[in-house]
Amino acid sequence: MLKHNLPSILAVVFLLLIWQFVCIIGLVPAYMLPSPVDVVWAFVSEWPLLWDHAMITLQEAFIGLFFGVCIGFVAAILMDRFDLLYKAFYPLLIITQTIPSVAIAPLLVLWFGYEMTPKIILIVISTFFPITVGLLEGLRSADRDAIALLRSMGATQWQIYRYIKLPSALPQFFSGLRIAAAYSVVGAVISEWLGGFGGLGVYMTRVKKAFAFDKMFAVIFLISAISLLLMALVELAERKCMPYRNLNKKT
Repeated sequence: MLKHNLPSILAVVFLLLIWQFVCIIGLVPAYMLPSPVDVVWAFVSEWPLLWDHAMITLQEAFIGLFFGVCIGFVAAILMDRFDLLYKAFYPLLIITQTIPSVAIAPLLVLWFGYEMTPKIILIVISTFFPITVGLLEGLRSADRDAIALLRSMGATQWQIYRYIKLPSALPQFFSGLRIAAAYSVVGAVISEWLGGFGGLGVYMTRVKKAFAFDKMFAVIFLISAISLLLMALVELAERKCMPYRNLNKKT
């Protein structure tokens, strides 16, 4: 694993060295671009507060992701099962993705207030699309010959989904889940920008108003780390659910 990611790690280290060098020679004022050392120090000194805010953001992200996956799963099954629903709602599903989350968030705050509800709704909206589209494409690309064979043997619709469609759709489902996991954190932070009492988005707003750029970079890196961790957990779940893919990669 380390050998596979070594070029990426070296590239990140190289960029950090350039960043530190630029700050040392004073090419950019320190109040505009803090050095990596200053960012690390801010991260360490602010860690207890960052941890408290991160727990709020993660709670919102997990709840929204759970409902987004459940709703997306049901929607994909229904659109695959009933062609009329697919023709009616799939174009609408695509159109909804042209509306930025930042534009929807203020409306949700006006409608539902500053509690957790508007934040979860925004995360559901953000995560619903990749789950639905990924799973739907996987279901509709299932082997037609295998489906016809099962039908000739008297298989029910549930058995066709269980033995053919759902297993063949797992790669697309997990691809969508990786994207949705990252979107859940981003959606939570965006919703917190517009109001709330806690969360990494609220923390970012406060340090921005204080012009504490070292703390701003620290929370940005924390959000990126959380998103990468969630994507890694999804990849781990994919390996556990589809061990045969690992065997194919080794061979």
